[in-house]
Amino acid sequence: MLQGNIIVNCTLSKDIDYDNQDREFNDNENTNSAEEAQSIVTNKKQQQEYYRHKILHLNDFNEAFELVKSTVEARYKMHRAGLSLVLQVMPTNLGAYHVLGSNLIIANKRILDIIKKYKSSEEYNSYLFMVLVHEYLHSFGIIDELQVRKMTYTLIASLVGEDHMATSMARYHPWSLFPELNLFHNNSFEQKFEIVRNFDKTTQSYIG
Repeated sequence: MLQGNIIVNCTLSKDIDYDNQDREFNDNENTNSAEEAQSIVTNKKQQQEYYRHKILHLNDFNEAFELVKSTVEARYKMHRAGLSLVLQVMPTNLGAYHVLGSNLIIANKRILDIIKKYKSSEEYNSYLFMVLVHEYLHSFGIIDELQVRKMTYTLIASLVGEDHMATSMARYHPWSLFPELNLFHNNSFEQKFEIVRNFDKTTQSYIG
């Protein structure tokens, strides 16, 4: 009986040990989950700071478009090369457009000039980045405007966060964010245009 009691006691002791191990394991799981969640948040913040910095310090159309291509490739696995950017003075209710079936993106020089003159470099770069993302997505043959707007918004929000001006520009019309555009309302197209040199310099496809 004593031996039996010893066996029972040992069994109980083992059960208690397993219970303690389970609690320790669960505690470790909770700790690991919290650490992983914190790591994800930290990495996301670092990513957002990285892309905010990249947009803030864009130097020209070419740098902006290289950033557009790399981020669209990373998010949507879509890439094309050989596009040209044309600047033309157009009505202020038209930001830019892609000529369907062509390699041309036409951007409104009037709007770019107004934003550059009256707004900060960060606002100008944010607008330029947003517009190029939008028209680049159209260049893949996506003609549904609402779909392209949603894709543009989703991409930019994932890069720089909901509170960044580029995200707001993707979500709302620029005219609601830049009241200055209403002061220069104009419905005219100018015949002359400017082709941006060395645009889309990286023409080779990404190798993944």
